[in-house]
Amino acid sequence: MTAPSLSSHTDEHDRDWCVLGIDPGTASTGYGVVQENGSGDYELLACGVITTGPEQPMHLRLREIFLDIQKLIREFQPHEVAVEELFFGRNVTTAITVGQARGAALLAAALADLPLTEYTPATIKQALTGYGNADKFQMQAMVRQLLDLDEAPHPDDAADGVAIALCHLQTGRFQALVADA
Repeated sequence: MTAPSLSSHTDEHDRDWCVLGIDPGTASTGYGVVQENGSGDYELLACGVITTGPEQPMHLRLREIFLDIQKLIREFQPHEVAVEELFFGRNVTTAITVGQARGAALLAAALADLPLTEYTPATIKQALTGYGNADKFQMQAMVRQLLDLDEAPHPDDAADGVAIALCHLQTGRFQALVADA
């Protein structure tokens, strides 16, 4: 995992800080744009999914993911990007295609000169719930609570993108507290 790069965040308490969280996938890439204000409150600016059809050739699907992430970066001008690390399960084919979608997201962030941090699913769960094996319902409850929402973002991939952005902000807050101690 890449170390969070929130050093400039901790020096600018009087300023809003915006993070784009990305849950990569070729069929559905979830995203969440979360802003933390100077008083430490979070606001959900946007969330959703970038979908591509299985009938499209892979290179066109990746281009669509890349271009849509670039569009999000231009629109919301996040200070940083956080992406879920690849979880290598049993299905190697799925892992490869998710890796390709991650590559499109990483490239979009790199071309925008944005700092990027990657988080494992367990780290995201730990940062939000305090438990690295939290289930989807626990995660959604914490996302709702942290953002003061009536219901969790939908669909699940969008909620995951929001959780990744919140993880990054929570991790930065924790690191600032430790540095100040």
